[in-house]
Amino acid sequence: MTKPPIAFYFDFSSPYGYIAAHRIEALGVATGRRVDWHPILLGVVFKETGQSPLLTQKLRGPYHAHDLARTARRFGIPFRLPEGFPMATMAAARAFYWATDTAPDRAKALALALFDAAFAAGINITRAETVAEIAGRAGFDAGAVTAAIADPAIKERLKAETDAAIAKGVFGSPYFIVDGEPFWGHDRLADLQDWIQGGGW
Repeated sequence: MTKPPIAFYFDFSSPYGYIAAHRIEALGVATGRRVDWHPILLGVVFKETGQSPLLTQKLRGPYHAHDLARTARRFGIPFRLPEGFPMATMAAARAFYWATDTAPDRAKALALALFDAAFAAGINITRAETVAEIAGRAGFDAGAVTAAIADPAIKERLKAETDAAIAKGVFGSPYFIVDGEPFWGHDRLADLQDWIQGGGW
């Protein structure tokens, strides 16, 4: 019997989500679980929780700026904050959901290309034109991506995905749910793996 997947919730504006995106598939392989990727909009989530972008918070912001660079170095992942950070990522998330419908075997590669453009190359991925250009370099039809980003059905898909995540208790990025068990934060990946392999505790 196929085991339930790991649900991976993230926002393309999340630096810790970026780091997790480079590690979660290996964890899926190690635990024999498929990973389902779900980009959401943290801005909508923050309206529910009353939170604000992590790096803009007093005291916590400077710590996490330091910790992000340190964590990226630990795992050998390039890291820099994009220009104009924090940034809106509706276009990137819509492009991903379009890709899941049209080229599901390449959607995760598109997600990584967008994450890498933002947090390895320092590019602000807010604009639809920028997202389409990155998608074009990743082998997608840039014109089709531009059209998809403006498609009302894709816009509604992202809204529905975000609302569904909130309904499941998702309040940050990265956030994982497996076998009904939630784990929040990149630093919970080891716990996530141990939970799956050990059957919980």
